[in-house]
Amino acid sequence: MIDLRSDTKTRPSDLMRRAMAEAEVGDDVAREDPTVIALEERAAELLGKPAALLVSSGSQGNLVSVLAQTSPGQKVILEEHAHLFRWERAALARVAGLMTHPLPGRYGLFSVEALEAALWPADLHSPATGLVALENTHNAAGGVCLSVEQTAAVCEVAHRHGVPVHIDGARIFNAAVALGVEARELAAPADSVTFCLSKGLGAPVGSLVCGEDDFIERAREFRKLLGGAMRQAGVIAAAGLVALEHELPRLHEDHEKARRLAETLFGLPGVSLDLASVQTNMVFFEVHREDLTAPQLCRHLGDYGVLAVAQNESRIRFVTHRDQSYADIEHVCAALCQILG
Repeated sequence: MIDLRSDTKTRPSDLMRRAMAEAEVGDDVAREDPTVIALEERAAELLGKPAALLVSSGSQGNLVSVLAQTSPGQKVILEEHAHLFRWERAALARVAGLMTHPLPGRYGLFSVEALEAALWPADLHSPATGLVALENTHNAAGGVCLSVEQTAAVCEVAHRHGVPVHIDGARIFNAAVALGVEARELAAPADSVTFCLSKGLGAPVGSLVCGEDDFIERAREFRKLLGGAMRQAGVIAAAGLVALEHELPRLHEDHEKARRLAETLFGLPGVSLDLASVQTNMVFFEVHREDLTAPQLCRHLGDYGVLAVAQNESRIRFVTHRDQSYADIEHVCAALCQILG
């Protein structure tokens, strides 16, 4: 089956499996796992931060990052469709004791004017702002990228008000590749950043939190509080090291595959999509036909050996990744033309 449901569906490569089997390990809680240490050092180097911390997931990485920079009763400002707000089980409220202040955005980014207005001073009635959060690439906006300049503008406003900025950078390397910059440039203005190993990079599990040394120490404490401390985690870290060495150089291929799908869909009757939003490895589109709904299209694609999922009656997301070949994508394009054309 050709799986377009998510880049979380990737399976570890043979090279990753060998590295995991042969990994030198130790007790990571005691900071004795050499493979974890090597991964954290490499992650910090790539993101241009002094230190990094291995966590089990992107959601956990976001949560410990928020906990390490806020106090209960404060608010977090973010875009209204941010993953932190929509898809992480209200952890900011339930675990961190924070209020969320979502702002409307375009292509996943709110305006600096809206941010200025939301950064009201704390008083007897109003909560203080503890954090501003960005997402790069922005999932719900179609995998679009935030540029270095956009990120810097948000950070300038937040920092002027004494508020730190966190980047949910689950796919920040996709953004770096699409924009032709280094990931460290995208992360430089922010106080903290996370990225996932288990999406486009193809590792089976794991994410990294990156930031200043004292921030990482606080994040480590909250990782322990959440039950996220690991022992011989080098078997996980080994796959991550392979991903950073061998998968980063090929991310542009996933973007090319997504663009091919988007351009095929764009010309088909009853299909609408925003080509400007197809910047990385995601394609969001809508089906507006009397004879076919989005769930029905997904079922028809299944007959062609293609796995896809509808988000509602009209909207579908395709995600490209390392486990799909260019020939697979051509097969999907042919199937779409036969079903929709």
